[in-house]
Amino acid sequence: MPKNIFDTIGNTPLIVSQALNTNPNVKLLFKMEGHNPGGSVKDRAAFNMIRSGLERGTISKDSKLIEATSGNTGIALAMIAGIYGLGIELVMPENSTKERVQTMRAYGAKVTLTPTEVGIEGARDYAEAKVKEEGFFMLDQFANEDNWKAHYKTTGPEIWRDTHGEITHFVSSMGTTGTIMGTSSFLKEQNQAVRIVGVQPTDDSSIPGIRKWPEAYLPRIFDAKKVDQIIEVSTGEAQEMARRLAKEEGIFAGMSSGGATVAALKLAETLEKGTIVSIICDRGDRYLSSDLFE
Repeated sequence: MPKNIFDTIGNTPLIVSQALNTNPNVKLLFKMEGHNPGGSVKDRAAFNMIRSGLERGTISKDSKLIEATSGNTGIALAMIAGIYGLGIELVMPENSTKERVQTMRAYGAKVTLTPTEVGIEGARDYAEAKVKEEGFFMLDQFANEDNWKAHYKTTGPEIWRDTHGEITHFVSSMGTTGTIMGTSSFLKEQNQAVRIVGVQPTDDSSIPGIRKWPEAYLPRIFDAKKVDQIIEVSTGEAQEMARRLAKEEGIFAGMSSGGATVAALKLAETLEKGTIVSIICDRGDRYLSSDLFE
C-alpha cells in the first residue's frame, strides 16, 4: 500500500546494544528516532501539534506561526508546516549548527537567529514578543499538551509492544520534556513498576537538546511526579559517548543521544536484571559542522 510522508512518522526500530552494555543480565535497547522522516523524535510532536491545531481550528492556512527551537523541533515543524502549506518562522540561537539552519530553510521556513549569549531562553523571549506585538501564533512546544500526547499515543505504545511488556526502565534526555512525559504516562498505565529515568546536564555543562531549566522557563507540560529518577551527565561524557555509539554500535547520533546512553549505561551497572529502553533522539549528520566527531 503506498504511504504518505505522515505514515512514516513513528514505528521506529528498537535495537539491542551489542557492544556498550556489559551487564549480561540487563538488555539495553535503543529506540532509533533518527529513522523518522525529519530525522528526529521531534517529528512526532510537530505532527501532532500542527495536525491537532488545524483540526481544532486554533490554527489555519492564514496563521503566522512562530516557534523557538534548539534545532530538531524546528526541522520537524518546518517539514510538517511545509506539507500543510503553512508559513512558519523558527527562532534559535546563532550558534546552532549550519546543517540545522539549512535544513529548516530547505523545508521552506524563515529562520531567525538570536544572540548566542541569551541562549534558547532568549529565542523564546523573541518569539513571545512577536506573538504579543505582531499577531503571530506560537505552537509553544514547552506548554502544548499535544507535544506530550504525541508520545502517549505513539512512542509509549510502540515500546510496550516491541518489548512485549518486558520493559523495566525507560531513559530519555529532558529538553521540552514531551518525550518523557508522554511515554511515562503510557508506560505507567501498563505497569506502575516501570522506572522512568530523566537525563539532565551537570551544572557546568551545555548539551544541545538537554536542559536543566531555570524555574521561570520550566516547561509547563513537565510534571516531576512522572519521573522516578534523574541522572546527570557532563558535556564530555555526552560527546565521548556519541563518538562511541558511532564507532562501536554503528549508531550515528547527536550529543543528547550520547548523554542518554551514558545515563542508561550507568543505570545498567546498578541493576541485577532488567530491560532498559533508551531514546536515540536524532541523527549525527546534523552535527558534522561542529567539533563533535573530530
